Amino acid sequence: MINVIIIDDHKVLLEGLEQLINRSETACVTGTGYSVADCRKLLKYNLPDVLLLDVGLPDGDGCELCAELLRQYLSLKILMLTTYAEIAVITRALEGGALGYILKNSTSDEILEGISVVASGRRFLCDAVEILLRKNVNNHIVLTGRERQLLKLIVDGYSNTEIADRMCLTEQTVKGYRKNLVFKLQVHNTAQLVRIAIEQKLV
Repeated sequence: MINVIIIDDHKVLLEGLEQLINRSETACVTGTGYSVADCRKLLKYNLPDVLLLDVGLPDGDGCELCAELLRQYLSLKILMLTTYAEIAVITRALEGGALGYILKNSTSDEILEGISVVASGRRFLCDAVEILLRKNVNNHIVLTGRERQLLKLIVDGYSNTEIADRMCLTEQTVKGYRKNLVFKLQVHNTAQLVRIAIEQKLV
């Protein structure tokens, strides 16, 4: 079972999410909170497989909290669940290290899929967010914090095994990240990946 902690200041929504997850056959909720303070306190004693985190919290910014938590808990996987559908917010969350971004009006199936995908170490964006990013007129390449960190290690010449060790990940997860980078940067091999990373100053 995938252990999930939910941080959201909307009590009714939080309770509904908790019921949805606990009724699924793949995940269970091990903790809930309504604020940044609640989140920090919960993670001290209970590190989940996936943290379901809202962007707008009463005592802080979820995107900033995401980046802060990933500096402290390197193996933590964060799925943002929010009403914010703006490119700028999505970009901040992904660049801060969130593995997924999903809107609160997504279907139950999409939410559960997002939890499963993020728990496996892969990126997940709901359909609405994918469409928004494709329509981004600036064609800006959006990399998560983890993807940027891994890309830097690739540029520096580290192997998958060495990268896995440095990032506290499995080699399988590292390979998944590399595939995402190859797809995003539209390249075919490591040499091209390194060249694009340097030319576009992605690291």
